[in-house]
Amino acid sequence: MTHQHRSHTRGTAMDPRSGRRRRLVRATLAVTAVAGLGIAGAGAAQAAGTRATTATPTCAVSALSASFGEELGGGMNHQGVVVKLKNTGTHTCLLRGYPGLGLENAAHRTLHSTTHWGDTWYAKSPPKTTLTLRKGAVAEAVISWTHADTGTSDAVHAAYLEVTPPAATSHKTLKFPQWVDFGDLRVTALAYRIPVNP
Repeated sequence: MTHQHRSHTRGTAMDPRSGRRRRLVRATLAVTAVAGLGIAGAGAAQAAGTRATTATPTCAVSALSASFGEELGGGMNHQGVVVKLKNTGTHTCLLRGYPGLGLENAAHRTLHSTTHWGDTWYAKSPPKTTLTLRKGAVAEAVISWTHADTGTSDAVHAAYLEVTPPAATSHKTLKFPQWVDFGDLRVTALAYRIPVNP
């Protein structure tokens, strides 16, 4: 330590300009380092922006079609149907979670209904999974309800079913001329394919 201190003191005493040179070199290095950080930061921001613009988007309602698949019947006044959402757009998109459901009358006025997410009479709900739908690909969910109170005050007489894709604020409308007890509907999460009970 003593030797280092003596060398530093000696150099400063012998050539006053060397201190100025050192300060100039340090300032130049500092400016270069800051500029380098700026370039690196800009590069990282540009890379993040590229990732954001190339990320696969959630399926827009306008890029989906809705339809019914297999109709499901059974005892104890249970009824159900498979609902399908197809990517009719030109780009790959993502879906994750449960579709929203609603009932409408023949005049397309909203009726009282409650949607329960999870297992249905006909199928166990798969876990929520992010589904990648390429153009023409389909995701499905299984819907069930009961109709024991057909024609009574406890049943809702629907004409249409509203199907709202996950993360959407608008819906598709399908013809659905059904009596639904208390307006209660059950639906599974979306999956590429859901096995139904025989």
